Amino acid sequence: MSSLNLDDFTDLIERPDGGVRRDAEERRERQVVPPGSLGRLDDLGEWLAAAQSAVPVRPVERPRVVLFAGDHRVAELGVSARPAGAAGELVREVLEGGRPVSVLARRLGVPVRVVDMALDCDPETLPAGVVRRRVRRGGGRIDVEDALTLEEAEAAFRAGMAVADEEADSGTDLVVLGDVSVGGTTAAGVLVAALCGTDASVVTGRGGLAIDDLAWMRKCAAIRDALRRARPVLGDQLRLLATVGGADLTAMTGFLLQSAVRKMPVILDGVVTAACALVGQRVAFRAPDWWLAAHDSGEPGQAKALDRLAMEPLLSHGVTVGEGTGGLLALPLVQAAAALAAELPEVSDGGEDEDEGKGEGEGEGEQERAEV
Repeated sequence: MSSLNLDDFTDLIERPDGGVRRDAEERRERQVVPPGSLGRLDDLGEWLAAAQSAVPVRPVERPRVVLFAGDHRVAELGVSARPAGAAGELVREVLEGGRPVSVLARRLGVPVRVVDMALDCDPETLPAGVVRRRVRRGGGRIDVEDALTLEEAEAAFRAGMAVADEEADSGTDLVVLGDVSVGGTTAAGVLVAALCGTDASVVTGRGGLAIDDLAWMRKCAAIRDALRRARPVLGDQLRLLATVGGADLTAMTGFLLQSAVRKMPVILDGVVTAACALVGQRVAFRAPDWWLAAHDSGEPGQAKALDRLAMEPLLSHGVTVGEGTGGLLALPLVQAAAALAAELPEVSDGGEDEDEGKGEGEGEGEQERAEV
């Protein structure tokens, strides 16, 4: 029996400050550029103000990319373009600067934190910068066995919560959340299909490296088989994550919920984070108010999850690579929204003053004509 009571999150999580949001909307109406003329940037600025409980909104100055890493044994079925157990190599490439997220993070000056939850490699082979939170080496093959024991799932969930607390305590003001995994999109597809009550084929995508038709069929079959195992535990979100999620997805769910408790905004990257957000919504219905969907990755499972979450992605560039890349692309947009909301001047009483000045000038002219 788990000692972790997820129902507590319902009481702990509050919505972003609605009164502050109304103040931000009123301030926006007084600014020199008409409301609505900046499109989604207006909504983003007001959302940030509510999340920060501050008008004018503060700039986003201390963002961070947080990536949870793990291997999924379901990849042994050939559902991914990468070989099973290869996530450790991806982690090394991320931290050594050779992945798209590394390039963007370097360009934007955003630190990247990678957390090992279930990599299938010797810890000694990983770079020193990896955060060591591993609960097991690789996840169970979810089509025929549980990804985790319930005890491992609780440990992973608590690890995600702890990382969120560390970020909030260190002054991080916004997180771009992503994953570094092999087989992770298959687990995500199972969660989305289970929680949305749909079939495997509706949520099965081709992953970051665009698998071929045969691999897609194998992936669809794996999700179908895992979905049969997921349905009996739909009422218990921690058990659901243990059955078909995996340590990295479980940790991300804990991270998302604890970030909402700590009032720390999070940008969701792709289908894996969207699936975790969907689980988080089942736990605490107010939690998604603290999260933004960065982009449309083209994964059908992500589209299904975001529709259920009532989230509209900020970007649609067809970026499928994962690892927080799409989330990081959306960060400058959020920062721009904060800057515009805070720095655009408000309309002064210049019009009235100008009219008053004109009246005074006209009076002086009439007096001068009278004297002449």
